[in-house]
Amino acid sequence: MDATTQSAPGSSPAVNPFQLVFHIDIFLLALAGVFALFALPRAIARFSRAAEWRHGHILRAIPLERRAPKPAMRSIQTLAFGAPAPDNVTSEESHTLHSDAHLIRHPAAKQEGWSLPPHVRAWSSRVPTFANILRYRLEEGFSLGQALILMIYSVVLVYAGFLRSNPFADPLRTGFVAMSQIPVVYLLATKNNLLGMFVGLGYEKLNYIHRYAGTLLVIASNVHSLGYIYEWTLNHTFSKYIRTPAIIWAFVALISVDLIYLFSLPFFRRRAYNVFYGSHIVFFILFLPAVHGHQPGVWPYVVTAGGVISLDYLIRLMKTRVYNARIRPIPDLMLTRIEVPQLNAGWRAGQHVRIRILSSAMGWIGWAESHPFTIATAAKTPEGLVLLCKTTGGWTGRLYEMAKVAGYGADEGAFGRMVQVMIEGPYGGPGHCVFASYSAAMFIVGGSGITFALSAVQDLLQRDSEGASRVKIIEVIWSVQDSTSLTPLIPQLAALIQQSIYAPLKISVHYTRASDNPPGKDFLPPGLTLTGGRPKVAKVLDAVISRAVSYGSGVKASMDITGVIIGVCGPLGLGDEVAQVISQVDAGRRWAVGGIEMHEEVFRW
Repeated sequence: MDATTQSAPGSSPAVNPFQLVFHIDIFLLALAGVFALFALPRAIARFSRAAEWRHGHILRAIPLERRAPKPAMRSIQTLAFGAPAPDNVTSEESHTLHSDAHLIRHPAAKQEGWSLPPHVRAWSSRVPTFANILRYRLEEGFSLGQALILMIYSVVLVYAGFLRSNPFADPLRTGFVAMSQIPVVYLLATKNNLLGMFVGLGYEKLNYIHRYAGTLLVIASNVHSLGYIYEWTLNHTFSKYIRTPAIIWAFVALISVDLIYLFSLPFFRRRAYNVFYGSHIVFFILFLPAVHGHQPGVWPYVVTAGGVISLDYLIRLMKTRVYNARIRPIPDLMLTRIEVPQLNAGWRAGQHVRIRILSSAMGWIGWAESHPFTIATAAKTPEGLVLLCKTTGGWTGRLYEMAKVAGYGADEGAFGRMVQVMIEGPYGGPGHCVFASYSAAMFIVGGSGITFALSAVQDLLQRDSEGASRVKIIEVIWSVQDSTSLTPLIPQLAALIQQSIYAPLKISVHYTRASDNPPGKDFLPPGLTLTGGRPKVAKVLDAVISRAVSYGSGVKASMDITGVIIGVCGPLGLGDEVAQVISQVDAGRRWAVGGIEMHEEVFRW
């Protein structure tokens, strides 16, 4: 854009606005590069193993190697938990079509040839005091560290807008500032986020920056427009300028960006998601040519933004699969279980996919809706890809009712019904963090967040059976409202406990609502407990630290202590609580265990 095409009173010729905002973008890019450099050591460690290049990018189907169960498994668990597992519990009794016996291995089966993943401590473990400060929550789901990032971003844009300029007397400058942030907003709106790939974060972790940058873009655009409208009104030239094509395109761009902001408010995101999503697509597409029509000189920014979005949709198309899936209701949990056994590889534990149900039963537009769900199984298992979709709204409610049509009562629907689905992903996940590289893994989940824990635990046990895990102990804390939520998952959880040979697994379920008919505790297998009330996270974490430092059997007894990883999935408040508990851990204890790191999976609208 030529800075002299539209001058305004008070504009300073000493500052070239085009060069100024270009340098501002370079500065922001350099800041992103600093974060990428901090993440580089863990990225190198993760991708130093060839297997990591095949996981977490593209869903696919591979032939599986089936393993026969080892007959000595029962006696092993007697030593590990103090009592034999009940003989009447099998994985086939749970909501799964396959046994996990292929993971079972005798402890002496692989004393040599272990291929342990390299471990690189996160910066939060190296400077825990500073990390605790940044982890402090200013409000639910929003930390001080996030606030500092937004503050730095704000200061940079304010500097660009006010340097030798008065935004109210020089509306041209704010137009340049708005223009410079178009690629930033579009980049952060993509699912296959290039910035996230370099810093090891999923798009959902960077979404708060996208929303904030979009808000500042809207503010700068309106200040720019109102400044000229005010000037033209004072000079009685408004009717003259409003008829010119460039100004008409300017108003098209302004209306587009304002409507994007309006329909992005929490009310529309939570109660009218289709309006929010549809308006984003329509006005995002309309905004770019409108900006170019207003000022053709901005074409580098328009092309960059358009290229980023086009690349994202191309990658999303490559990551999309269409399969026939089996859906089944789980009444005790008010969940719908979606099974796609044909897809059995390509994701990492903790990642999610976006799914469409291609059925007219979902409504006249429901079949086109895409919703994210965490994958509930590990890769390379006979179950394939499994999703547990909690009934929370209209779309999930229709899915649950459709699954109930062929429920467990009918012979032909004993195993659910088939439906065609479109699956896109995988996305998100732990990034460059490798759970199997830690000495202890602790998963704290709430409600349907159990899907995250199931996939992570299954993946750790699978890696353990291959001699590729440092984890000595695994602890799972699951908080639910009703104790009956445990009933349909008892066989599956018991099967996982039976498979934990080198890394003993303990699962604690806590319920907060009184139940008339809770599951009998006498029938729970060793390692699985059911307790009323909220979990005492601090006490459990302290016990995990003690066990991680002192516990070890066989090969793992001689392994280095590499810290504790805490995975959290559930309501926003759960993550806040765990972050506070971690910050209160004694520095000596933290040092002895090799550091404590936290990975949080939360979806918010």
